[in-house]
Amino acid sequence: MLRTVLLVTLLSCIELASSLAQEADVVYSGGDILTMRGNNPEYVELLAIKDGNILFVGSSKEGTSCIGPKTKKVDLAGRTLLPGFIDGHSHLLTHADSYMQAPLSPPPIGNVESIEGILNELKVLKERLGLKKGEWLVGSGYDQDFLKEMRHPTAADLDAEFPENPVVLIHASGHMLVANSAAFRAVKIDSSTPDPEGGTILRKAGTREPEGLVQEMGMAPFTEYANPQRALDIDLELIRRSVEHYASFGVTTAAEHLVMPQKMPVIQAAAEKGVLTIDLVATPAFLIAREVVGNKDFPWREYRNGLKFVGLKVAVDGSPQGKTAFLSSPYLTPVPGCAVDCKGFPNITQKDLNALFQLTYRNGVQMYAHCNGDAAIDMVIEAHRTTMAEMGKPDYDHRTVIVHSQIMRADQLEIYRKTGLYPTFFTNHVFYWGETHRANLGEERASYISPLKSARAKGIRFSNHTDNTVTPIDPIFLLWTSVNRITRSGQVLGSMERVSPYEGLLALTADAAYEYFEESTKGTLEAGKLADLVILDKNPLKVRNEAIRDIRVVETIKAGKTLYQRPTR
Repeated sequence: MLRTVLLVTLLSCIELASSLAQEADVVYSGGDILTMRGNNPEYVELLAIKDGNILFVGSSKEGTSCIGPKTKKVDLAGRTLLPGFIDGHSHLLTHADSYMQAPLSPPPIGNVESIEGILNELKVLKERLGLKKGEWLVGSGYDQDFLKEMRHPTAADLDAEFPENPVVLIHASGHMLVANSAAFRAVKIDSSTPDPEGGTILRKAGTREPEGLVQEMGMAPFTEYANPQRALDIDLELIRRSVEHYASFGVTTAAEHLVMPQKMPVIQAAAEKGVLTIDLVATPAFLIAREVVGNKDFPWREYRNGLKFVGLKVAVDGSPQGKTAFLSSPYLTPVPGCAVDCKGFPNITQKDLNALFQLTYRNGVQMYAHCNGDAAIDMVIEAHRTTMAEMGKPDYDHRTVIVHSQIMRADQLEIYRKTGLYPTFFTNHVFYWGETHRANLGEERASYISPLKSARAKGIRFSNHTDNTVTPIDPIFLLWTSVNRITRSGQVLGSMERVSPYEGLLALTADAAYEYFEESTKGTLEAGKLADLVILDKNPLKVRNEAIRDIRVVETIKAGKTLYQRPTR
């Protein structure tokens, strides 16, 4: 034991001596430098960067040796430096598409509070884009629970203003949409069209005629129109704007966790053309599983010009606020298209899900499974256990990610611990839909949504995410929701699942890097790791918990290069 300690100490000294023998490109000091190493806060006095990597982290006295005549010295002036934020789950390409869509979100994200407001935003977009007869009009972000009418729009609502343009309204959850009659005609859906497996087409009362609302896999025919592939230069410009937006919130590694087939050439072109100035981790949709998994030419787990394909994504169920999440016990409020024992539904059969797990695990590809409801989580647990048993490799480091893991049970969290299943939670739901969940699920189930504290108590690593564009890509606000769990109305939901600010930051840095097998290069401030950094105007560990949301990103640095600086007033 003593020999091991001495060897580690010797290697550390050699590493320190090597770093101090080099001249840094830039050094930071004069503020709180939070390393995010370990389970307790650790501060250092100085951080040095060389060639895009961290050269030294430690005391000012030791660090002066790597300061040379060409070294740039940055005084943090009391601000806080920590690792750049790592996006546990979002949709950067969907955010890019949103620049070409009517913004339909309710406050505080947007301004739409009625169906009339939806129609007005669509008119503005039609005029801005100069759309002609027959061209598609798309809006996104509407939420029926926050409209004056307290209902989904219908085809008839849209037909009255847009009889000659196909119109699609994408729900805030991304798991349902409303289409008008012209859109239904364009995709050849009518009264004779059956509900697809894993989806529904809502009908007018007493008829088979589509009413407007389409859920889950029923959305598939509309996908190429709602999120089209445009002229490449237009798509690349939209992605560039999206990348800059993410960087302005301190994100140095972003996610696109459902690359649809028509978007694969676009995301690859963005990398080839140098548009990705931050790293982008991507998961192709399970629809093209056979094309990419097992394909020796497909670049799994390696960055190419800022793009890395990390795994395969499957949506096992839907949305809790949309009441399509698959539950083991029924919703407590009426569910559109369902009369009795309404528990939502899966988007995929257990047999097909098992087959996807077998395909990915046998080819060493990470699995990303969207699960909002506990019944959907049960399906993933079954698929995982079945596949691991067949493989006979108990030490296989699968790091299967269960995206959202929201309406889950305590026994499932224990299974996560035992099996190594990795949750990426979504605490923004508590703020945006806390009251909705209380009504739909009851106090007990709603309070256990995104159980961060219980997970940490079991030693489970996890990330936290915004699911942008479902909620805005703002890691600081996400940190605030994880620490406070306050709803829109100012009520606390699930106080026992609140975490400390440091624990909340771990889910955005060190533990998020683990999700992507990048713990050796990102997530903490250590010599040899990438110089992916964010500077904040205040330290989240030193302000009141309620004031965390007011902290602002001052600067975002990717591999030593400044990508964003907050304008000075």
